[in-house]
Amino acid sequence: MSEGRLAARGRAVPVAVLEVGAAFGLLGGLVVLGAALFALPRQAGWAAAGVLLAIAAAVLHPWPDLRTTLGPANRVTLARAVLVAMVAGALAAPSWVGEHAIGLVALAAATLLLDGVDGWVARRWGCASAFGARFDMELDAFLVLVLCVHLLAMGKAGPWVLAIGAMRYAFVGAMGVWPWLDGPLPESGRRKLVCVWQVASLLVCLLPAVAPGLAAPLLALALALLTWSFAVDVRWRKMHGAAGARGGR
Repeated sequence: MSEGRLAARGRAVPVAVLEVGAAFGLLGGLVVLGAALFALPRQAGWAAAGVLLAIAAAVLHPWPDLRTTLGPANRVTLARAVLVAMVAGALAAPSWVGEHAIGLVALAAATLLLDGVDGWVARRWGCASAFGARFDMELDAFLVLVLCVHLLAMGKAGPWVLAIGAMRYAFVGAMGVWPWLDGPLPESGRRKLVCVWQVASLLVCLLPAVAPGLAAPLLALALALLTWSFAVDVRWRKMHGAAGARGGR
């Protein structure tokens, strides 16, 4: 085979698909390790694979050319997605979660601690993109929702706890009704502080030592702060979005 044909064949390789396939390989290894060391049930592994499949589809569908690499930053986020899939897959085995809640918290905490790594890689290698920022943000939002479902399943709080994880999705849905909500927001220390408090509250309340009587008020405070933070952002977008619309006319 000539060098020209080899090069053409190499360019046709769906590199992005191979990178996603490597993520499934990582997930398989973690599932086997979890089964061997912590008796992770089979249904949790299959559920994790299903979650990762959905994430992979969401990543590959908008990718402009599957023959091009996702890039180093998106590969880090994809590795985080494997851990998120493990946390989500554990929902299929609630009794196992009850016995290994500390391990679940450690896994979720590791996922969140790695949150800044993909951003650092993007800056370090100059591969930051709107796609990467959205991928990272959506993954974080999904993890928060999954942790809320775990808390509900563990009886730490009532169905209202799901509002913590669902609030961002409600905000995005509201953009279809009120287009002025869709737009960039200024950097905010308040938003970051509320986010840290929210995530810390979720992780702490997942610990076995935290009884429902203590978890409920902690989570209620996190929900109240999150609601206030979203209200501030909505007010800012209403003022500046409306002003921009008037200026455009």
